Parts: sequence; structure tokens; C-alpha cells
Amino acid sequence: MTLVDRRTTRYLTAVKRVVDSYGHASNADIVNVLRQDFPNISATTVHRVTQRLYEDGEVRKAPSTIEGAIRYASNVHAHDHFMCTMCGEIRDVALSNACRMIIQCNLDDCSISGPLTVSGICKRCSDKWKE
Repeated sequence: MTLVDRRTTRYLTAVKRVVDSYGHASNADIVNVLRQDFPNISATTVHRVTQRLYEDGEVRKAPSTIEGAIRYASNVHAHDHFMCTMCGEIRDVALSNACRMIIQCNLDDCSISGPLTVSGICKRCSDKWKE
């Protein structure tokens, strides 16, 4: 089956809309949002749809949640992430080549070949912690 032969379903359209609006979403996030319009949608259906979107290159895998669940990113171009270690929020970041080279120089004989995830504490969590 070629990509042209694939059918577009209402669930596929709805799942893609949720991922696009959130930027990054796990299947659980998507199910929770979609149950407002589709009360009987199953987690299995959402899993199948996100897997199809991933295979078709319409979404990309993002860093997993703190609990280890797979997240999907609407930005399908190569990019890095910042992830808050307290709340688990992730954001797209553009690390410069100079930054990547500094990291690589500290890895001895290893090379960076994919996206990086920088972890830390986001401003919102930092502000809460200070209170």
C-alpha cells in the first residue's frame, strides 16, 4: 500500500489536530482530549493512529514523559528539546553547532548523530519551588 492509498479517517484527522495544537503529546494526552468529541475512542485506536502518523512521517517521536510514555512531536524537522525534570514539559530548542561541538569534544571518541535533550527545571517550576 502506498501513501496515496491510505484512507484519511476522522480519527486520523482529529489525532493530527491534537498533536499539532499541543506541539508534543502522548497517546494518553490525545485520548483525554479526543474523548470530549469521541467518548468511545479507545487507547488502542489512538495508538494505531499515532503509529501510522509516525510511519508516514507526519509526526516525530519526542522525548518520553517522566513516566516513560512515548510522546509525539508535530515538528517533523530535526530539532533538540529541553525537558523539565519536575513537570515533564518539553520544548523545542535549537542548539547551535558550537554547542553540539563542545558536547562532542567532551565525549572523547563518540559523535553526536541525532537530536539532544537538555534537562533542567523550567521557569514555572523554578518559580513554584522558590515560593
